[in-house]
Amino acid sequence: MTVREVGVLAIGAGPANLALAVAIEESGAPELAAGTLLLEQGPDIKWQRDLLMPWARSQVSFLKDLVTLRNPSSRFTFLNFLHEQGRLDEFVNLGTFHPYRWEFSDYLQWVATSLERVEIRYGARAAQVDPVVDADGSVSGWRVLLTDGDEIHCRDLVVGGGRDRRVPDVFTGLPADRLIHSAQYRTRIADIPKDEPVRAVVVGGAQSAAEMFYALHENLPQSRVTMLVRSIGLQNYQTSKFVNERFFPSFVDEFYDSPAEVRAQVLDEMRLTNYAGLAPPFLDELYTMLYRQKALGPQRSEVRALTEVVGARIEDGDVVLDLRDRMSGKTEPLRCDLVLLGTGYDPRKPALVRELAARLGIDEVTVSRAHRVELGDSARGAVYLQGVNEETHGIADSLISVLANRSHDILTDLLARHTAGAGRP
Repeated sequence: MTVREVGVLAIGAGPANLALAVAIEESGAPELAAGTLLLEQGPDIKWQRDLLMPWARSQVSFLKDLVTLRNPSSRFTFLNFLHEQGRLDEFVNLGTFHPYRWEFSDYLQWVATSLERVEIRYGARAAQVDPVVDADGSVSGWRVLLTDGDEIHCRDLVVGGGRDRRVPDVFTGLPADRLIHSAQYRTRIADIPKDEPVRAVVVGGAQSAAEMFYALHENLPQSRVTMLVRSIGLQNYQTSKFVNERFFPSFVDEFYDSPAEVRAQVLDEMRLTNYAGLAPPFLDELYTMLYRQKALGPQRSEVRALTEVVGARIEDGDVVLDLRDRMSGKTEPLRCDLVLLGTGYDPRKPALVRELAARLGIDEVTVSRAHRVELGDSARGAVYLQGVNEETHGIADSLISVLANRSHDILTDLLARHTAGAGRP
């Protein structure tokens, strides 16, 4: 076991904390940068690691990369990445604002490799976070225990590891080897022989579920695939340019200053802009695939709308799902071998944050405009939350749309606290 002290510790080296790392490097505060460490549980950096299908695209413009909206002249832009890789001309010739997901993932790894002062530690997973409390009861920093037994002490902590997977209660009794969440898709599906005649059921009606449904036809070409959608059917993302203005970084101020009931109403109205829809070109491709199957055969795929799963069990070696037709109210069983969940993520704060709040005696986690958890004026150690503050900062908080500006907000708050005499990082 080793113990190390740093000024700023960021848990997770995904887009959010990489954007902050770049902002810190470009801040003109070399001591802050040299005292910043990012923890990444994987052996490298991959964006949506288990959904990196070769045809999958980002739904957000490449101009909303880690830095461009904050500093268009930065050397860390996506365009500079393409230039250094020798692919800028070809990308421009594609005529798209939406790069392939694998290409944006490669960009993130390039950014991480290009950092000169901020350090990234790979293969490091945080198991527990404890506050360091002074004699007067104020928080002066944090003690982070890693799964390998090492400890890292810091004054300022940034949690940017994303939300926890959501597995609906109806599926929790199924064996782990019969259940795949979208966050595990590519890793788990690679363990199944390609010629296996699997009866697969995909649950969910948004982008991740649809991508698994489509990918199964290539990954398991002998499979029969059923997609269960609770709503009236698969739907387009809401892509109106007027609605998209709600993803402007400038809208965060307006949203944060609104009453809680107004924020909740706006979030509900914006659900189809992100959580309950598909990218229109991909939706067309899915429908065309099903059309070809019906016309030419073999018909090995089906999308069943207005259907919900009300029971799940193992029976005679099969997974049996009890399906309720929302129109007729009738329930019937469906036998399958494998269930794939495109059910998203738990809307609550991550378990790591909830456990930390319990140790601090905080019943409800509230964050400032700068994404800092409210710990009282006496606290010298701070904890910032990235990507999990939709209820106060808007639906874009979990997306890459606001990364560049959010990193500026957090950096400004960090520097202001240090300048105010709270201590050197």
